[in-house]
Amino acid sequence: MKTILVILATVLLLSSCSVFDSLTSNTTIKPNESFVLGNNEHGTFKVKLKNVSNHDLKIILAPLAGGTHSPITVKPNETVIVKAERNTALRIENKSNEVASVDLYVTGDTGLSMGYKN
Repeated sequence: MKTILVILATVLLLSSCSVFDSLTSNTTIKPNESFVLGNNEHGTFKVKLKNVSNHDLKIILAPLAGGTHSPITVKPNETVIVKAERNTALRIENKSNEVASVDLYVTGDTGLSMGYKN
């Protein structure tokens, strides 16, 4: 009976830790700035992003080794899912003269740097 309780407790503990494999955020981006997620060494991650602004936003993948690829335009109230490869940042560009806001749900490697760029 003790063994069953220990196994059950271990399973519950391990399954509850899976909550830490994700993060949720509402992020604000100033006019003509970008928010960069994962501009550091990391594993793969996936982002479910909803544009809660009233203007388009542009998403670009930027490998740490250089270059950019896979640009996506996200319309107002549109939700997209983007998978970022290992050591590749996700850049969200706000090219408008208004503040932008996005809802982010990130899974996978969540040890990601976060910052803003002009």
